[in-house]
Amino acid sequence: MLTLAPEHEINTDPEHAHILVVDDEPANVKLLEQILRGMGFVNVASTLDAREVVDLYRRHAHDLIILDLNMPQLDGFAVMQQLREAAGDGLPPILVLTAQHAQSWRQRALDEGARDFVTKPFYTDELIARVRNLLDAHMAQKYMRHQNEILEEKVRQRSRALHDTRLKVIRHLGRAAEYRDNETGLHIIRMSKISVVVAQAAGLDRNACDLLLNAAPMHDIGKIGIPDHILLKPGKLDAREWEIMKTHAQIGADILSDDDSDLMIMAHEIALTHHEKWDGSGYPNGLRGRDIPLAGRITALADVFDALTSVRPYKQAWPVERAVELIKNERGRHFDPQLADYFIDGLPRIVEIIEKYAEPEVSTHG
Repeated sequence: MLTLAPEHEINTDPEHAHILVVDDEPANVKLLEQILRGMGFVNVASTLDAREVVDLYRRHAHDLIILDLNMPQLDGFAVMQQLREAAGDGLPPILVLTAQHAQSWRQRALDEGARDFVTKPFYTDELIARVRNLLDAHMAQKYMRHQNEILEEKVRQRSRALHDTRLKVIRHLGRAAEYRDNETGLHIIRMSKISVVVAQAAGLDRNACDLLLNAAPMHDIGKIGIPDHILLKPGKLDAREWEIMKTHAQIGADILSDDDSDLMIMAHEIALTHHEKWDGSGYPNGLRGRDIPLAGRITALADVFDALTSVRPYKQAWPVERAVELIKNERGRHFDPQLADYFIDGLPRIVEIIEKYAEPEVSTHG
């Protein structure tokens, strides 16, 4: 749902433009105010002190500044320099109104940022025409900038909506795979959060950790393609069944292929490689060491640890201490040794995660 301000809240009407008159002569200021208000401009302000200009502009964001050059304390050139520093690319149009007729003054004023140059004494009709021309152009640019901002915001919000939708699909598919394995879906929450603990210790930035958090739940999506009599078998799988079970890594990678988003690329990578082992004895491709993508090495740790400490159809949950001992023993064999160290260092946070997202107790009472 868009939350942008209505278009009418952006002032693009030249007659409602905010005009600032800067001149140290009160008579000149009064005359200009009368002329401008007489022509229908309703938001006219003025100052006799050039040192106030930048502060006034910051507060009111004027659409046009009519500026004298010869002023005490701060001349018009210094004012333009201060305005450039304060406004940057958003510098409003400046009309220099001065008694200086020399071409060198005119050129310098235009070089310093003035959009127009009028000499005193001036013709009222000519001044008004120049004011209107400057304001028409400025308001048109202001309107176009506002329209671009609206379009950019719509694109951002729609991109966010697509991103959120993709995340929901990923989470639901991940949970669908877990439910096939008699899981509640909490396994994918635990293992993805444990993965982030290890990733942060390994120095991954916030964006990479966020991708990992949202991609890891897809690690076992390939189980959708494993027959129930193998996936749900309460006892140990025989050699033939185990070969079929191992195909879930490739099946998952195939399901997640052909998508060029960073999220799906990582999800594909994790599904394919989270059963590879540091010593090359894993599956499906027998990758070794750093040939295994970092995301796969991280999720291997998180997945194994959570599987060991959870109840499965074929086993009881291991105590944390026993699972940690296995992680230590498999350091440099199953697991990246450096990541295993990070895992052990992050154990207090990991225990908090498994306790917070523990499986609900099943009542044995009828």
